[in-house]
Amino acid sequence: MKLAIMQPYFFPYIGYFQVIHAVDKYLLHGGLPYLKKGWVNRNRILGPDGRPAYVNAEIRARSSHTKIDDIELVPSRHWKDKFLRGVSYIYRKSPFFDDIYALIENAVAADTERLSELNKRCIVSICDFLGIRTTIATTDGSFAPLEERLSKPETELRLEFPGLRLSVYRRKVVRILEICRQEGAATFVNAIGGIALYDRAEFRSNGVELYFVETQPFTYPQRAPQFVPDLSIIDVLMNCGKAGTGRLLENYRLV
Repeated sequence: MKLAIMQPYFFPYIGYFQVIHAVDKYLLHGGLPYLKKGWVNRNRILGPDGRPAYVNAEIRARSSHTKIDDIELVPSRHWKDKFLRGVSYIYRKSPFFDDIYALIENAVAADTERLSELNKRCIVSICDFLGIRTTIATTDGSFAPLEERLSKPETELRLEFPGLRLSVYRRKVVRILEICRQEGAATFVNAIGGIALYDRAEFRSNGVELYFVETQPFTYPQRAPQFVPDLSIIDVLMNCGKAGTGRLLENYRLV
């Protein structure tokens, strides 16, 4: 089985969905700490001036020590209405606006108190729309015992995980290898950004093949003077529609 693990992001960019598309099972790990300047409750779309503009899901104030699964949404509909108005204002003249706006509106209409639940709904809704067959699951605290063991100093991880064959016990590597073992995954797939963090030979010595999704260069029509890459999937869908976005999903290679 090919497995990937990532935090549940808010309307992530197309590379996120390429990783989902490349595996058999995708784990949304909400048991990790919330990062204030990460992509868990915000993303970027194309602003009216042709430059990136942030959109976000409004959350109750939390520290960086709070787990993603424990982040609560502000219960008011005000932020959802503001988000939808912004999307409508910017993309109302886009060629696929009607279908995509309805998809986004339905996704954020979820009556949930938790950010991770909203993000999962948005991610799954888009995958269903695009015909991505990957199994998407949440950790739902199932790896809490593992995270407790990983909370110890890295100098003690060798004693905590004696079954692993590692020269240096780095928390991120141990986490992935242990989750792969528990899930029965023989292959782990990561975004290309992890290529500087993880060693293929090290994974192989622990019974896991390691690959990275490398997105190939591409552009698509945008209402901007110069193409802006890596925006939210919202921008891709509005400008390319279901078929065009589906073709871009295939625009990667495993390295």
